[in-house]
Amino acid sequence: MDNAIFSFPKPINEPVKAYAPGSSEKSSLKKTLTQLSSEEWDIPLVIGGKEIRTGNTGKVVMPHDHHHVLATYHKAGEKEVQMAIDAAMKAHKDWSELPWVERASVMLRVAELLSTKYRYLLNASVMLGQSKNPFQAEIDAPCELIDFLRFSTFYASQVYADQPYSETGILNRMEYRALEGFVFSLTPFNFTSIASNLNMAPAMMGNVAVWKPSTTAIHSNYLLMKVFQEAGLPDGVVNFIPGQGSVIGKVVTASRDLGGFHFTGSTSTFNTLWRQIGENLGNYKSYPKIVGETGGKNFIFVHPSAPALDVATAIVRGAFEYQGQKCSAGSRAYIPASLWKEVKDYVGDMLKEIKMGDVQDFTNFINAVIDEASFDNIMSYINYAKQSPDAEIVFGGNGDKSVGYFVEPTVIQTTDPMFKSMVEEIFGPVITIYVYDDAKYEETLELCDRTSPYGLTGSIFARDRYAIDMAFNKLRYAAGNFYINDKPTGAVIAQQPFGGSRASGTNDKAGGPLNLIRWTNARCIKEALVPPTSYGYPFLGEK
Repeated sequence: MDNAIFSFPKPINEPVKAYAPGSSEKSSLKKTLTQLSSEEWDIPLVIGGKEIRTGNTGKVVMPHDHHHVLATYHKAGEKEVQMAIDAAMKAHKDWSELPWVERASVMLRVAELLSTKYRYLLNASVMLGQSKNPFQAEIDAPCELIDFLRFSTFYASQVYADQPYSETGILNRMEYRALEGFVFSLTPFNFTSIASNLNMAPAMMGNVAVWKPSTTAIHSNYLLMKVFQEAGLPDGVVNFIPGQGSVIGKVVTASRDLGGFHFTGSTSTFNTLWRQIGENLGNYKSYPKIVGETGGKNFIFVHPSAPALDVATAIVRGAFEYQGQKCSAGSRAYIPASLWKEVKDYVGDMLKEIKMGDVQDFTNFINAVIDEASFDNIMSYINYAKQSPDAEIVFGGNGDKSVGYFVEPTVIQTTDPMFKSMVEEIFGPVITIYVYDDAKYEETLELCDRTSPYGLTGSIFARDRYAIDMAFNKLRYAAGNFYINDKPTGAVIAQQPFGGSRASGTNDKAGGPLNLIRWTNARCIKEALVPPTSYGYPFLGEK
């Protein structure tokens, strides 16, 4: 028996490769891209460790070249969803009772495989399947994904070490059990790291998962599933079931064994699943733990004391990196009249230099949005602005989906602070600017706070420290991740645990210990070392 009391040292973040011209990593990645783009995978379901092909299939295409098929994938029906639930519950006892250090070793092995053996393959899969440039792919998967895994082992050691005080004669303990059931993980297309973490954070704490990956991220997600298996994750701990969300959700939420729901995606989808869970509350063994990160309408707020170039750089990076398809992407900005012309000129100069196109051309900063539905939705907002007397297109405004789903980085200026594109989430390379009177800084802060139902990320740019402090307090609940003199994107695991509230989710801070605690079902144990032998207490005396 291994009876060591083990704690992991605090890791460091995985170093980000730059893929600079002439570098060995650039050569290796380009070679892998060429290889992978020539292949067409057949992607099955993986249930209880077994590959299952249903014959009900769909295609995985490159968003930047949607005639190029990367894979055919099989879809789960109701029968397969129930099989996945059964496989998860079969694995539950052995996995949840395995010493936690043994579970941690699996996590660390996955991280090491992705850092070394599969680094370029995973990066290439994300680039081709989700249309990310090499830097955006690198910071997502492998780097953030590896950080999630390594830091989860460190944070788990802290959680398990947090034990109650024991008085003389009593021994108190806290057992952090797994949930009594399976976790349903519904994962997004935009971050492969999140797709991994929504399964592996609960698994670190002894849970089992039924995983519905995003249809537009199946290629990289299947590769992850294969690496999980190679790292020794036991059969049934994570079950991979692509398919139609409504079909899978119906079976999952009706299961008596649903123990938790781990989600990143749209607010509307989260609300729908929460309602379905609510309608079935009387059916469950325990109240399911619900953890979700949803939408955002993230702001960049500028004080007159801010340097214009800093602001312009934050707009271009914060709004347009990965085509604005980050939950944290800047999509509305409040800029004082005194700075607007200078900021606009800087933004315009940058956008003149930016290239858009295929991910395999490393000179392209912008690539394609994820699919046709997204393209059409984004263009509907742009066209609405074109036709409105309250707005004008300052930069961009065009799209083309003939070869890939390309939308130009677009800057809208509006005179209406409650204009549609200032309020509603678009999830594309579009930012709307509201220019305010310099004298109305405080008033406009209050306007920013009440404009959107979301509360995910936001930033303040200023040199005036009193102005920063005012924004910090006025916007206290407007953002779960608040940035001072920086763009509102780019949270790093263990440095800026991520999440927001309001319509942006449950704010359980992925990348930190708070999220891991949510996947535990604590049992407190009290042991009396010498039990009392008399019922009486001192107050019963006659005097």
